[in-house]
Amino acid sequence: MGRRAPRGEKELNAAGGRGATAPNGKPVESVWDFPRPPAVERVDWRVRVVHGGATIVDAAHVMRVLETSQAPAYYVAPEFVMFDHLRPAARRSGCEWKGVASYADVVVDSFVATEACWTYPEPTAAFEPIRDHWAFYAQALDECWVDDELVDPNDGSFYGGWITNNVTGPYKGAAGTMFW
Repeated sequence: MGRRAPRGEKELNAAGGRGATAPNGKPVESVWDFPRPPAVERVDWRVRVVHGGATIVDAAHVMRVLETSQAPAYYVAPEFVMFDHLRPAARRSGCEWKGVASYADVVVDSFVATEACWTYPEPTAAFEPIRDHWAFYAQALDECWVDDELVDPNDGSFYGGWITNNVTGPYKGAAGTMFW
């Protein structure tokens, strides 16, 4: 009887394996190689968010949070966010690593995406680099882009990761993955 490959190994190998270059020109990476506790890294990749025909974000660089089993979440500095399209929401949530998140709706005329983005106004010390940065749920918005690639949203409604061609799963968030 053969030994089962670690979770994500099949998907990683199908994408060319560690060290390969994905079709988007970025290195192939597996969410199962991401650390726990999560890491924060700056990337000089253009990130855009569009909803209701309006550009909500157009950032020249962002911070990525990388956590085991989850597609990367992209956190955008406030200077790149069009705050006239954000409306504070009452929702708050807690993360054991990052602290307490505050949410906002994205509003463009009659197009409302409820609780579609979040920020950590007072993060834990390890996540100080994302203080007041905003992350956006691709599941809730019309378009989210990394460079020239339209991202795929993470399955489910809890995790806000963005799936690009260079990131392999399987990803936590879909039905049946809660206790991975």
